Amino acid sequence: MNTRSSGNKSKIVSHESKWKKSQDHFECFTNLIRWELDDELGQVEERWKKWSKQKMVTAGLALFDLTGRTSGRFFGDPILVFENRGGGDLPFHRFGHGDMVIISRARPWGEKVVEGVVLDRNNSRIRVVAKDKPSDLRKGGWRLDKGANRVAHDRMHEALIAFHSTEGDGGTVLRDLLLCQPHDIEESAKRPPEIRGQKKRPINLEGMLLDDSQIEAINSASNQRLTLIQGPPGTGKTHTAVHLLKCLIEMGRGPILATAESNVAVDNLLEGLIDLGVDAIRFGRPVKVREGLREATLDAKIASHPKQDEIAFIKEETDAMRKKLHDLKGKDKGLAHRDINKNYREVRELEQKITDEILNNAQVLCTTNIGAGHFSLSKRKFSIVLIDEATQATEPSALVPIVKGARQLILIGDHKQLPPTVTSRRAEEHGLEIPLFERLLSSGLTAHMLTTQYRMHPSIREFPSSRFYENRLDDGCGKQDRPPVAGFLWPDWDKPVAFVPVHGAEIEEEAGSSRSNMDEAAVVIQVVNDLLLPGDIKPEDIGVISPYAGQVRLIRSMVDEQIQGLEVKSVDGYQGREKEIIVLSTVRSNEEGNVGFLSNYRRLNVALTRAKRGLIVIGDDRTLRNDSTWSSWLDWVSESNLMAWHVVNS
Repeated sequence: MNTRSSGNKSKIVSHESKWKKSQDHFECFTNLIRWELDDELGQVEERWKKWSKQKMVTAGLALFDLTGRTSGRFFGDPILVFENRGGGDLPFHRFGHGDMVIISRARPWGEKVVEGVVLDRNNSRIRVVAKDKPSDLRKGGWRLDKGANRVAHDRMHEALIAFHSTEGDGGTVLRDLLLCQPHDIEESAKRPPEIRGQKKRPINLEGMLLDDSQIEAINSASNQRLTLIQGPPGTGKTHTAVHLLKCLIEMGRGPILATAESNVAVDNLLEGLIDLGVDAIRFGRPVKVREGLREATLDAKIASHPKQDEIAFIKEETDAMRKKLHDLKGKDKGLAHRDINKNYREVRELEQKITDEILNNAQVLCTTNIGAGHFSLSKRKFSIVLIDEATQATEPSALVPIVKGARQLILIGDHKQLPPTVTSRRAEEHGLEIPLFERLLSSGLTAHMLTTQYRMHPSIREFPSSRFYENRLDDGCGKQDRPPVAGFLWPDWDKPVAFVPVHGAEIEEEAGSSRSNMDEAAVVIQVVNDLLLPGDIKPEDIGVISPYAGQVRLIRSMVDEQIQGLEVKSVDGYQGREKEIIVLSTVRSNEEGNVGFLSNYRRLNVALTRAKRGLIVIGDDRTLRNDSTWSSWLDWVSESNLMAWHVVNS
């Protein structure tokens, strides 16, 4: 397809908040997701063709010279184990649980490859689940590469077609509202959902541990057809989501489709629902699901179904018939073939019956947004769709669950935290990174904000609340609940926030792939060691974060063997996470005062709101002051007397 539909540039611009013509919306997003796929594939190919082996390894996007072996099966698929040929630890890499990987010998662009999904990893090996086992797995060396996601593109494109289709029963009755075509969008959103054939019981919140803002959000969401719920850091966004789902089920409104952009967020929803006694099923490949929740996957439920005995009996009978085939001739052979085919058909029908029975009895079906587009759900309709992490989903991704027949839609997220990840620069510039949640807000729809935070010491909450949330955040935990961590000399013991000024120098890595700062990394290690000295906290209570992958790599390489359990990650990898104490290395330090993508206030908001009992920021204040948000945070630090000069001057 030509990416510039009918050559008309205006069709590409998606910074519209209201779409007058349905066709413009369709053409715009069809082009944007095409660009995203093309550019993602282009980046993968460019890495393969132009990057040196060393650059690929440094960036953590490929692993080379691995030995391979099998190690059992995972829900029927082979588990492949890859290790360093010479033994020892694998180098730094960005392959994590649930990631798509491409398995090849040496040149993935010119040979038959196998695609797999990472099951888990440790220092010395990575386990991958694949549909097929590569031939001669134990012979020779292997390489692993990060791959592009064609499946996501295809499902988003199908969702766009369904969203705009006027034929059949696909799509959603909320289309005009989601395009912001009604004159009064707020009034239109507040109309009760038109859901036929469901029992209507009043909402019951008795016995639920909810605060006032959570109760208000749940009351509204249960009675209107479109609701936005904004959950600032630590305000119990997922807690609210699962209690809302339980309320809707008790009101007789099921089954419900509950989705999120990432597997981690879907698992959090599933875990919360199971804890509340809701019959929730996790749809999707078990390899992408957290280990403790795999019993709730559709595959696990199918495997343990009583009718499996019947299927096993038919399969044994079929195997016995197949073994006798070569002894049969003529009519007898034809009859045996007929019986074998009849058995295959019977097994397929039984498996479909089991699947239908499990899905029909589920009160909530949990899956990723893209997972909702799986062909096995194609005939299923869900009147109620709830999307958690909605601000991390591109609009076409959010449409995948919405077109499953949504008559009532609840979007939960926080547009003040990180937006969707978009690979293509041109797609991002034309608005693909603006989530549906944010577009609806800019069209005049109001969000219910959750206003009590339960994570941060009040001093850590103070700046983000005033800068990003109009001073609306209250504390659900007091200073006494979040005592400052020993081992660090806080400038003010009553306010466990500190800025450690380090006037070092940033290093640009090969071909500008990332940046690092050795001076800051050394201070990070010193601070972490000091924090661990009194024994007040364990390594796993500390989160070391940086916006730059190069700094994450550098710090990991410097971490002492004794600090096992210390998590060193990018800021983006920490959205939705929390730790007792956060040590943030900002990296940028240069004469020109360039702060790069540190200027994204959303990234700063995420970085400043992960800590429960203490936040230590390490950076060059002279460089950081060139950004207005950082400058105002540093003003707040100075006014509060939280500059920790003593750490570097001692």
